[in-house]
Amino acid sequence: MIQKVRNFTDSTNFSNALKVTLAAAIPVLLFSYTGNFQIGFNIALGAFLTYPSDIPSNKKHRINGILVAALIVAGNNLVVNLLYPEPWILYPAMAAMIFFFSMISVYGQRATQVSFSALLSICLAFGHIHDGWEMLQYSGLMFVGGLFYLLISLTFNYIRPHRYIELQVAECLRLTSKYMKLRGDLWKIDSPREKIIEKQLYLQVELNTIHENLREILIRNRSHSNGTSDQTRKMTLVFISLLEILELALSTSFDHNKLHQKFADHPKVLATYQHLAYNLASTLKAIFKSLENRKKYVPKHSLLKDLEALEKVISDYEQELGKEKASEGVWMLSNMLHYAEKQIEKIKIVERAFMPNFNTNDYKGRDKNLDKLLTPQYYPWSTFRENLSFSSTIFRHSLRLTATIMLAFLLGSLFPFQNVYWILLTIVVIMRPGYGLTKERSFHRIIGTVVGGLIAFALLLFIHNHIIIGALAITSMILGFTFTSINYKVGATFVTIYVVFVYGIITPNINDVIQYRILDTVVGAGLAFLANYFFWPSWEFMSQPIYIKKSIEANRDYLNEISIFYNNKGEVTTSYRIARKNAFIEVGNLMASFQRMTQEPKSKQKQVQQVYKLAVLNHTLLSSLASLGTYIQTHKTSTASEAFNVVVQTVIKNLNYAITFADLEVSGTLAQTETNEDLAMRFTELKNMRAKELKEAHLSEDEEFQLKMQEAQLVIEQLVWLTNLSESIVKAAKLLHQTK
Repeated sequence: MIQKVRNFTDSTNFSNALKVTLAAAIPVLLFSYTGNFQIGFNIALGAFLTYPSDIPSNKKHRINGILVAALIVAGNNLVVNLLYPEPWILYPAMAAMIFFFSMISVYGQRATQVSFSALLSICLAFGHIHDGWEMLQYSGLMFVGGLFYLLISLTFNYIRPHRYIELQVAECLRLTSKYMKLRGDLWKIDSPREKIIEKQLYLQVELNTIHENLREILIRNRSHSNGTSDQTRKMTLVFISLLEILELALSTSFDHNKLHQKFADHPKVLATYQHLAYNLASTLKAIFKSLENRKKYVPKHSLLKDLEALEKVISDYEQELGKEKASEGVWMLSNMLHYAEKQIEKIKIVERAFMPNFNTNDYKGRDKNLDKLLTPQYYPWSTFRENLSFSSTIFRHSLRLTATIMLAFLLGSLFPFQNVYWILLTIVVIMRPGYGLTKERSFHRIIGTVVGGLIAFALLLFIHNHIIIGALAITSMILGFTFTSINYKVGATFVTIYVVFVYGIITPNINDVIQYRILDTVVGAGLAFLANYFFWPSWEFMSQPIYIKKSIEANRDYLNEISIFYNNKGEVTTSYRIARKNAFIEVGNLMASFQRMTQEPKSKQKQVQQVYKLAVLNHTLLSSLASLGTYIQTHKTSTASEAFNVVVQTVIKNLNYAITFADLEVSGTLAQTETNEDLAMRFTELKNMRAKELKEAHLSEDEEFQLKMQEAQLVIEQLVWLTNLSESIVKAAKLLHQTK
């Protein structure tokens, strides 16, 4: 229990909540003591509104983001106060500002958070209208609040400069361990393999997010600083190793049914391998625990002994059946052994990183050119302009949000709501581009508000001491901000308690506050929910063709880079790494899109099974490509044959056909017909070569010959598999198009 509390208070969410709470509470307490509560309140408001823009990144971008958010927050407050006396100017200006600040989300995560701060500041400005010199004074105080929050944030960063990185790497270790555990589950006889693969696909979405965070914080930080700390270099090395572990896990696929049939009379063989597979996952989990709990890492599993045990059962199997009869089984088991050796080699690097006297200089060069894998950060006007169309999800969301807020203004003028601005805040906080998330947050917000209001009201019946209420308010604020990103329902409950406690201190009419807050929240949530259904909805089926196209394109580009590397040899190029990274990201994005579709109304889940099939096919294709690419990188390979290049070009043509099926059905069909004969000839050539080698296999003990035989076998199998997969993708894409 104590350890769980420690982990909770050591988490990034708690740290962020503590930052914003201190930045908001200190000014209020300080100025209340001197009798200037309103000044402290406005500074606190500025800090609170600037907080969302503080996202993990290198220091320069982080400071710039917070400063821009602070300026926008103060500027919006000033504009609203200036225009408030002139409604005929105010409301068109508000609509334009809301639309513009919603649209800047097209520039990525940081811009999305700055947009959120801007929209909150517009809504809250209507709760505190000033005139004359006060307008400038209070806007200035809000800017000071933003600067104060920046100071608090930098102070936390100075006190714990590496903890965020460590926690992100720990999360990456946890997710990678979970992925490896799922691979181990596949070895169970009669295991639900389809469900396990589905879990792996969803896990890939989470891994993509954490990988992007780590690239941003580790690599961009390094490229913008003169020196890199030893801890950062160590975390970078661990991150690179985890990427390689995941790629190797994804790239090595086994035919479990065939293996279970083959070794049905030798269950010890597969049981030994499964034990090793589970221990690979358990080792990563143990490292995660030690890093999360800040404890010394002590290895719990002897992976090398597990490897020796696997080697022994393979040797026993060969002796029992005889060399010739066991040859196919030994070849299968050797592939499994080779995979395990490679994974242990990489896991050992991660283990050593957490051992005493670890020297990062021993691994110099592994992080070379990593900065080239980052997405450049710039904000061209053309990106904004290109998204000004109904084909853009952000454009639809911006229009929807603007229309909903203007409708809330109208309802506020027609009905006697006490705090219209709270309805606006609820809309901004709840409404998301996707229907599923908006629906979920609407219900959670209402439940949290009602429960929080009842709890706060019950406590205020018995507690009348302002110091105790203030302490409870601060505690609720910390818990509210901590849970908002973990469990929105719980977060909304604590935020409501905090707000009611604050009103309990400054106003005697606490019953009215609770009633109106619940009413305003229900109205705001209802408007957000209905607007997402009726105002230019962005159903997932509308954007899925884009995700499907991008995932197929990314796999095609990855295959092309593998082909170039196989033909030219040498070192792995930056373009190869970028293509590989993009393939992982785009396949994950396609799965995330499918995930969002399943949260939408059944009537809007169009062709859901076909989309899922395409997601699985693209993931399987990526696995096959990674397998081929990993093999070529880790083995000395022979010259690529003409047959190899012809088959690769056929797969690329199939993928191009799948991408353009809507427009080029006839020409695509002709292209396939023309290559089928040549392709059949090339596969015959490859298969004859393989057959000849198998016949000669028992006559030759030459190690080089054995390696070339292994290369030919793997390459041929992967090319056949790639061709079949590409044809399946074409069929699935055509069927998806025809059933629209």
